[in-house]
Amino acid sequence: MSFKKVELYGGAITVDLPAAYGDASQIREVPDHQELYLDENGYTGVIFEILEYVDNLTDAEALQYHFADLVDGTGDSTNMLEQSHATMAKVSNKPVYTLSFIQTPPPPDRPRKTPDFVAILLLLLRLKEQGTDIMVTINIPHYPGEYEKAGAGEKTALMREGDEVAKKVLETFEVRDWGLFQG
Repeated sequence: MSFKKVELYGGAITVDLPAAYGDASQIREVPDHQELYLDENGYTGVIFEILEYVDNLTDAEALQYHFADLVDGTGDSTNMLEQSHATMAKVSNKPVYTLSFIQTPPPPDRPRKTPDFVAILLLLLRLKEQGTDIMVTINIPHYPGEYEKAGAGEKTALMREGDEVAKKVLETFEVRDWGLFQG
């Protein structure tokens, strides 16, 4: 998989993303606090969100808070796979936590394409001094007939690609203008 440097939030943040990912704001409206990149050859997407810092919780509890905010009310069943601590190479003095989980939508009640499940990887960068949490969400939908099933306890090829994207984000995510978080 080849990667390209992408400027987020007007260049205040840079990160390497797969070369086949395009800026979704070119085709649809994206809220100002988000940056959304979609795989032009598939369905995978990466969302960068600037969120308010969650106070009075440990960093791991803050990850759970953002996770709950993301999944509550979806009607999907959720299976958490792993939660851990990580490091962003270019913001190495700030806490980073990761969470991977599977969401399985209920059977569709309307005629539209519905994934069998969506593998989701969360990366949470805690910026206490800036009053900010940055959450990176990598969504990897698995549509019927469009992915190879994995053996018990194994990841699909799409999930392994998502892991590669997450690894690259952890290696290359860089805040170039800390003024982004003022006001």
